[in-house]
Amino acid sequence: MRLLQPPGSRDAAGRVAMTFVAGPVTVRTPASSANLGPGFDALGLALMLHDEITAEVLPSGLEIDVVGEGSDDVPLDAEHLVVRAMHATFDALGERPSGLRLSCTNAIPHGRGLGSSAAAIVGGITLANALAHGAELDASATYQLAADLEGHPDNVAAAIFGGLTIAWLDGDTARVERIDSSVDVTVFVPPEAVSTEKARGLLPSNVSHRDAATNAGRAALLVRALSGAPHLLLPATEDRLHQSYRASAMPESYELMTRLREDGVAATISGAGPTVLAFARGLGDRLPDGWTIHELGVDPKGAQIAVR
Repeated sequence: MRLLQPPGSRDAAGRVAMTFVAGPVTVRTPASSANLGPGFDALGLALMLHDEITAEVLPSGLEIDVVGEGSDDVPLDAEHLVVRAMHATFDALGERPSGLRLSCTNAIPHGRGLGSSAAAIVGGITLANALAHGAELDASATYQLAADLEGHPDNVAAAIFGGLTIAWLDGDTARVERIDSSVDVTVFVPPEAVSTEKARGLLPSNVSHRDAATNAGRAALLVRALSGAPHLLLPATEDRLHQSYRASAMPESYELMTRLREDGVAATISGAGPTVLAFARGLGDRLPDGWTIHELGVDPKGAQIAVR
């Protein structure tokens, strides 16, 4: 690994300057599905569908290139979410580099409930940590910063730690418990996005004690189902807190999920939707016209620096 300056060198003011890595660094960040039915804002599952992001420190300026998902929509300036996450990380470490070059190859669909924003945030933090040689945030600080930037911890937990994650807030502190999980997943991705803000806006301010109790039991059962008891997945993915309330924003998704469940397939709305996630494979004949399908496994590792 080559450094842009020797460790311990000082800037013009006599302060010890941060050491940045010279040359590009690449990270692969996984898609994720949150909620998984009853685990609203708590459960996350990392999936084997990845964005790949490469960053390099420059003497000055900001260069951004994006191909794949979202390439026509994302900003190509300091408002790019990966850049914002990198800047927030550098600020936490005490110094930003003078310039950056960023190249994004996106495979995770945007606005579909598969954790594209979490992948961008986690990718940016991971890249900044890698570029700030020897001064990176530790795992808990990385997770906290990612949760703060995302606004909730479920997707970022899965993107960082991989596997099945249970995420919660202890006051303002993001906590997580990771569990190994190996299940077959099929995601049905519709052509149109639904914003998380719109989906959240459809939720009621109050729910019945009966529905809350049902979801608590199903969420506990789902953890067991995803950690070695897949025969429990159909009852474990029952939800009464959010999916039905969001049906008007994604009627085709809700209809597909309902039909799959009626046929004995454990299916949910992924995150805030509108992607439908099913815990099964071989469902290509159920794909609606104009949608895309991915058969995926669980990513056990989370965001990783790519070794070339």
